[in-house]
Amino acid sequence: MQRNPKRVIIIIVYAILFFLIGLFFYLIIRPDPTCFDGKKNQNEAGIDCGGPCQSCKEVIQAEDLIVEERAFVYGGPESYDVIAKIYNPNDLYGSSEFLYKFILKDSSGSVLSEREGKGFILPAETKQVVEVGLMAQTEPYEVEIEIANSEWIEFWEYEKPRLNVYKKQYKLVSSGTGFSEAYGLVRNESAFDFHIVNISVILRNPEGSPIAVNKTEMRDINAKEERDFKLLWPIGFPGEVQSMEVEASADIYDTDNFIKKYLPISGGKFQRYE
Repeated sequence: MQRNPKRVIIIIVYAILFFLIGLFFYLIIRPDPTCFDGKKNQNEAGIDCGGPCQSCKEVIQAEDLIVEERAFVYGGPESYDVIAKIYNPNDLYGSSEFLYKFILKDSSGSVLSEREGKGFILPAETKQVVEVGLMAQTEPYEVEIEIANSEWIEFWEYEKPRLNVYKKQYKLVSSGTGFSEAYGLVRNESAFDFHIVNISVILRNPEGSPIAVNKTEMRDINAKEERDFKLLWPIGFPGEVQSMEVEASADIYDTDNFIKKYLPISGGKFQRYE
């Protein structure tokens, strides 16, 4: 009867001994904590950030982008162009990239055609999003746009690119090919040179509704340079053109869009975001 308590004590002593030996070897061979081990350790504020590691990324609580206008217009036989005006209600946050999807539907809600794309927008900016050539065998009833995955960036002391448009004109083609054309003069009044400048045009009727849209891009526009653009509509569209809206924009989030040989070594205001 006295052997059982002794045996239990011996087992406990050996168990403690093996545990201490295992713990000793574990402490010897375990890797030192780092800022890339996927663990919250060494007084880190989060996983692999804060403390001795880089600062934790601030979670931005930004308001969603607002769709102020969406429309589709005739683009040719079984072809339609779409337009949306997107507003960013955030004064301090811009989106370096957001995903969008245009969806053309018939009167029953069935999907006729879709087009996906990516966009960018600055703080408190209203931006045109245009896609051309969506194919549909029947005339659409409506167009929807979905916006997702906005990547927000906090700006400070930034300056919007000054890409101004002058001498805007629209006219019917009197000779040669095509139905009508829009043209104008883009002047880069910024201090930076851009590889790509995007141009989008909306033609509106007397009621203010879009009746035609188009887009193009201009390449390698230097600071203080001005350049002509022209957009052609090869096929006629219904409605009377009362006004023309032109938007010129450059992606300042993409550092490759700056012609680097002209960039100051320390960067510039366009890139001063966190």
